[in-house]
Amino acid sequence: MVLDTHTVASGDTVVGAIDATESTEEFIIADIAVDDAWLSMPADDAPTLPTMR
Repeated sequence: MVLDTHTVASGDTVVGAIDATESTEEFIIADIAVDDAWLSMPADDAPTLPTMR
């Protein structure tokens, strides 16, 4: 559960990565401390930092 999307604590375990295969690239966001807490989307559809500001 996300209480404040703009707050990051030193103990947070959320990470993002690009998973590339021969045919596609997926952007994955995961909470590595929680089983099955992840989502993915095509990397081309992922928001960039400048658009999130």
